[in-house]
Amino acid sequence: MTEALFREDAYLKSCEACVTEVTEQGVILDRTVFYPLGGGQPGDTGELRLASETVLRVVDTRKGEGDAIVHVFEEGAQVPVVGTRLEATIDWDRRYAHMRMHTGLHLLGTVLKYGVTGGSISAMRSRLDFDMQDTVDKETVTRELNALVKADHPVLTQWITDAELEAQPELIRTMSVKPPRGAGRVRLLNIPGVDLQPCGGTHVAHTGEIGRLRLGKVEKKGARNRRVNILFE
Repeated sequence: MTEALFREDAYLKSCEACVTEVTEQGVILDRTVFYPLGGGQPGDTGELRLASETVLRVVDTRKGEGDAIVHVFEEGAQVPVVGTRLEATIDWDRRYAHMRMHTGLHLLGTVLKYGVTGGSISAMRSRLDFDMQDTVDKETVTRELNALVKADHPVLTQWITDAELEAQPELIRTMSVKPPRGAGRVRLLNIPGVDLQPCGGTHVAHTGEIGRLRLGKVEKKGARNRRVNILFE
């Protein structure tokens, strides 16, 4: 099990940790600030610095079995042994761009009120796929999107039980991916009065941190699928 520090504080850039397991992919730590690939958000990159001053480059972060999080190294890296204590530090600029983009996609989903069939986040461009046939008025959507950014709404997280989520199926906007069940509780993203839905990703604390956004290409991917891209202005 890895204690996922980023779930409670997405602004943590580093932490002290201990290697608890070595796998073919990399190492598992007892605690980490590294977000693993999931929910359309890429896994974090960064460094693990050992007491010997050896620095190991983390090129990806993935989910392991259960609650384990695997820190993936460059090919040929000398892997530390179990019990090694180290400092884990993420590439903050990249992560912060993901946080801004991820929250921006939630705002896009409140402007375009359709089911979401897919999505992808990167530091430069992100997108959502919508179950829709309508055309997208890019000027109107951009204006409404940036109004939500400018309003500087607080972005909160909260937890509900699996049973509470079952009783509120309307909270689930994504059609292709369902929130993980079985842990007894589900994490919600809450932008009061704007958005409330399950999400395990990392987000900014206020929408104003996102900065101005613009719509990129809007692509027709099927009779009932429109792919809408957003970029930082």
